[in-house]
Amino acid sequence: MGKYIPLKLYFDEQLAVRLSQLIKPYDPHFPTDSFLFNVSREVQDKELKARVEVFADELKNHLPHDYKEALAILLHVLGPENETEEGMFTKGYFLMPVAFFVERYGLHHFDTSMQAMVEITKRHTSEYAIRPYLSLDIKRCLLYFDEWITDSNAHVRRLVSEGTRPRLPWAKRISPINNDPHHNLYLLENLLDDPSPYVQKSVSNHINDITKDYPDVAINWIKKCSQHKKMNSHVMKHGLRTLIKKKDMEAMKLMAMLEIY
Repeated sequence: MGKYIPLKLYFDEQLAVRLSQLIKPYDPHFPTDSFLFNVSREVQDKELKARVEVFADELKNHLPHDYKEALAILLHVLGPENETEEGMFTKGYFLMPVAFFVERYGLHHFDTSMQAMVEITKRHTSEYAIRPYLSLDIKRCLLYFDEWITDSNAHVRRLVSEGTRPRLPWAKRISPINNDPHHNLYLLENLLDDPSPYVQKSVSNHINDITKDYPDVAINWIKKCSQHKKMNSHVMKHGLRTLIKKKDMEAMKLMAMLEIY
């Protein structure tokens, strides 16, 4: 078994070289030497998120000033879509600065950025990048979610669930959509029979998030959903895990009922 290497250590001068080589065919004037020098200097003694920020900021400083033009170049470096349901960090980690570039610099180009996030999430993930957009214009986000929730690509469908999780790990907590958990659950209801285990895991984790702040709302919603067959009982049971650990009586009764499905 190989020696464990912290993810943060991949964000170094070697990765800067890799990104430069990917960018150069689409931006012949990209100032590689300056990019490498700045990145290697700035990432020293920084943790993962700060290193990713350095990369994104230096991409902004060295690519064309126009956001759309710079983003078009970055979209060329994404590579082939991830056709599996794993490896978004182990294989797609090098795209974290691209996602953060969209997160930090793309808010004034809403539609262009939302479309870019779809392409990024097919290779890596946009679950973090999308969160400022939820705060900026949730109504416009919901219009996109209505399309993404039926997308043929599991990564895109997962983005709807994972990106809106109130307690997404490594991310700042956010309120439920329009400060009402029913809006989150409405989205999840459309994914309850999703065939992808990758999406199922996200949905159950999202439900679990809701149970931590709105246990009664979550339990009543699960009861309602259990009345029809468009439901994966495993997803529901996994979503109740925190309440079960707390020995919540209503959750335990509901778990027993779900066992018959």
